[in-house]
Formats: sequence, C-alpha cells, structure tokens
Amino acid sequence: MKHSPLDEKHKSLGAKMADFGGWEMPIEYPGGGVLAEHDAVRNKVGIFDVSHLGKISVKGSGAKDFINSVLTNDLNKIANGEAQYNLLCNDKGGVIDDIIAYRNSDDDIFLVPNAANCAKVFEVLKSQAPAGIELVNLHEEYAVIAVQGPQSKSLLESLGLKLDMDYMAFSHGTISGKEVIVCRTGYSGEHGYEVLPKWNEASVVWDAIAAKLGEGLVCGLGSRDTLRTEMGYPLHGNELSESISANVGGAAWAIAYDKTKFNGDTALRAEKEA
Repeated sequence: MKHSPLDEKHKSLGAKMADFGGWEMPIEYPGGGVLAEHDAVRNKVGIFDVSHLGKISVKGSGAKDFINSVLTNDLNKIANGEAQYNLLCNDKGGVIDDIIAYRNSDDDIFLVPNAANCAKVFEVLKSQAPAGIELVNLHEEYAVIAVQGPQSKSLLESLGLKLDMDYMAFSHGTISGKEVIVCRTGYSGEHGYEVLPKWNEASVVWDAIAAKLGEGLVCGLGSRDTLRTEMGYPLHGNELSESISANVGGAAWAIAYDKTKFNGDTALRAEKEA
C-alpha cells in the first residue's frame, strides 16, 4: 500500500489504519472514534488527511475546452478561481470517477480524482488529449488536508489566511511560511476548506492547523464516510461506478445535458429519455 506524507502523524496518535483505495489511511482515532469525530465536524471543527486523493494538471492552449468536451459538467459556468464537481464517464454512461475540476485559467485546469482511480483517469484523458495539451500526474506532489466544520473559517484565518471566498472557490496563501492552495470545498456537508500544501511540506502545515484545533478533533475517513452519507453525497464505488450511471446514482445534476458533447453522452441521453 501507499502512504500519506502524514502517515507517521496518524500512527503516533494511535489511529486505526486500513486500506483505502490502495492507501493505508486513518479510519478513526482513540478517544471517541467515528461518532465523536462526526459530532466534532457538525458542531465545532475536524481535520482530515485526504492526501490519497489524486491530482492531475492539464495545461496548454485550450485546456479548459478539452476537459469540457470530456467531463459531464460545464466549466463555462464557472470563472477562473472557481471549482466544479464533475464526472468522467465511459461509453455506456457508467462513472469512471467523480472529480473536482479547478479552473485556474482557460489554459490551466487542475483535477482532483479519487485515489484508486487517478491513474485510470489520467490514462483516459491522455488518450483523448489533442496536440499541445500537457497532462501531468501530480498524485504525490500535493497533500490534501480537509478542515471541516462551523469553526473551520476562524481556525484557518487565525493562521493568517484570507478566506473571503464563495463555496467552490479557491485561492493561494501561506501557512507557517509554506505555500498552499486553499479551496472552499469538502465532503462533510459543513462549511469547510481543503488545504493543499506540497507533499514534502505537509507535516509543517498539518502541525500548524492541529495546534489551533481547540475543542475540535483530528478525524479519520470513517467519519468522513458517515458525514457524506448523512448529507446524501455519492461515493465512487458505492453509489457511482462504471456500472452505475449518474442518472441512477443521484448525481445527474452534474450532467450538463445542454452541452454538445462529453464522454458517455449518447448513452446517458438515451437513459434519461427512457
């Protein structure tokens, strides 16, 4: 299995570790486990290591238009500095993966797929990319620390970040002198952010955030799953898969049927019509 750059932090806290998409990740921590961690996010703040999530850079003239011709949602509906929930589908309309797409510019798109699917997403996109589009798999170049809950904004602002951004927007800043991308995203259903430091600087950023937790908790992926289930958010491999379409799995809202083309569009249109 692969390991997060924060692996030693979790084990030193006594976390219960398990295989999660081919990565050994923390499921829960001593002192209350999943229920206490779920409650902390709903009422205070919790932090998660989700560095196992994939990261893919797509750059070059027309990068946005290329990605928009492949993924189901419409990147023309968001501005630079905003992100969008998206789906990469197969020819039958099944979901290869659900992805967050970050629009830096028309020529620079940053994608965050799921851990187990990152390599496949990369290969599918690479096989369809026109000349002049550069794809780079950055899976182990950036860590991802999710800070979720009603106190998430005040916690991060106490570290010097400026967070006057709307939901699904992102900006750049520094924590303890380390550059980070800060996105107002997350899969908990609460006001929250995902902080992306460089892989080898993740420990410094994690320690700075953890030091400001107060009554909040470090949380594992067990509570992340209960939180997203409570909010009705789909998870690839459960509600969505290559044999379960977004029409069936509750994510049809992420399909821009008014677009001319996207992967799996013929099958998805026929399914919707039927």
